[in-house]
Amino acid sequence: MKIVLLESLGISQEILDQYAQKLKAKGHTFENYPKDTDPKVQIEHAKDADILMIANMPLSGEVIRACKNLKFIDVAFTGVDHVDLAAAKEMGVKVSNAAGYSTQAVAEIALCMMLSLLRNIPQVEERCREGKTKDGLVGCELRGKTVGIVGAGAIGCRTAELCHAFGCKVLGYKRHVKGDEPSFIEFVSLDELLSRSDIVSLHCPINEDSKHLVNAQTISKMKKGAYLINTARGPVVDSQALADALNNGYLSGAGIDVFEKEPPLDTDHPLLHSKNTIVTPHVAFASAESMIARADIVFDNIEAFLSGNQKNIIL
Repeated sequence: MKIVLLESLGISQEILDQYAQKLKAKGHTFENYPKDTDPKVQIEHAKDADILMIANMPLSGEVIRACKNLKFIDVAFTGVDHVDLAAAKEMGVKVSNAAGYSTQAVAEIALCMMLSLLRNIPQVEERCREGKTKDGLVGCELRGKTVGIVGAGAIGCRTAELCHAFGCKVLGYKRHVKGDEPSFIEFVSLDELLSRSDIVSLHCPINEDSKHLVNAQTISKMKKGAYLINTARGPVVDSQALADALNNGYLSGAGIDVFEKEPPLDTDHPLLHSKNTIVTPHVAFASAESMIARADIVFDNIEAFLSGNQKNIIL
């Protein structure tokens, strides 16, 4: 089999070579290329591949259909909305993902944003560098706050667990409560979660139901002065509506790691200029530990596929 990696997995070349050597020892070929979002370049790199590996780079139907030998797409990411699954299904191509590799990393970033917003860390850091004091910027503790978790999957539940350890009341909302969720999460309707939460943290996938789930109408149902954290998917939030609520003072702050498109962003994006907003360029999933865990999963996915026992099945 010819295996082609179309973008970095965030691990060292030495570690990547170790994974590749195991495949080569079994008679497979392995090639890796730097990230390039141009479909024509992707096709040139991948046209003879049996297996394609990507992370969060868009993979269009044009590219998938051009790869006539393609049998398997190995996605080194939890979400797969950046892959044209309809084209993959049409071409009979199997797809697996890497769910679970970044649970701790994302939960920690969500908590980090909560703490930074409540304690005014960006503002007091700037004050300190300017030789000024904390006057007027004394913040609040996380303990005792009500945190609403929208999307109580693995990441949402881990975030809830960390908040619970800080002494928070935790509310949860998900479409299907299975009964094995942590007992300290009180599951309520979305409207009730929004109205009761001091902090709303988003952990839901993007689909037809969740696109612009946070919009002007739902924001109006949030507690005045609340905070919003989004480490889920950018399109879950109507960015302009959120920016308006921040700028007019209805919401006190936001921590945003994901946007409608992958960074780099246009410099006029509304959330780059809204009040008390911490923005990061989609880094929540990326820690040294999570990148190693992700590589383990995706190369194990290949071994499983080659042995006829596909894992982490999307298609």
